[in-house]
Amino acid sequence: MAPMTESCRVGIVSDTHGSIDSRIAGQVRRCDKVLHAGDIMSAAVLDQIYPDHGELYAVLGNNDSQRTWSPDTHGRLAEIPESVCLDLPGGLLCMIHGHQIWHQSDRHGALRQLFPHARAVVYGHSHLRTYCDEESPWLLNPGAAGQVRNHGGPSCMILRASEASWELDFLRYANDAPSAPPVIKTWRLENSDAA
Repeated sequence: MAPMTESCRVGIVSDTHGSIDSRIAGQVRRCDKVLHAGDIMSAAVLDQIYPDHGELYAVLGNNDSQRTWSPDTHGRLAEIPESVCLDLPGGLLCMIHGHQIWHQSDRHGALRQLFPHARAVVYGHSHLRTYCDEESPWLLNPGAAGQVRNHGGPSCMILRASEASWELDFLRYANDAPSAPPVIKTWRLENSDAA
């Protein structure tokens, strides 16, 4: 697990399928940590989202294989795990692509069972933005950060984690308006045990 600090910004992307939107890449590179929830399909995507002054974490998606990655990057592909957990200020954030439980009727329940001690679980696979705090752990899906099935535009999440609260911005850019600013929706997640 990564060491904990007082606060940090975490950029969250998924389902790039070999190409990430440059507006998304610009947003997440400014974060302390960047997470990619799978279906990366190109080492170049990881290079484009590597934070300017931070760490990058990625997990394998069902489309991340030697068949979809160029032969000269198979070494990097082999280093990517199936899941990752990070100790952040205010709680544990875990990430998995989600295809592993997609056959189950209660997918959210299955994700929660995989990571019962997490504060939140990041997943991808569906290409649909999801924020679910009805039960613990919370479930977060940033949607697709590339051009494949992005449901109107590429998207990402930016998490600001501190001991007192987690604040989550969901950013979506329009496919048909490349110079327009993103639509942003924000959730503030208070820590119940914060002093």
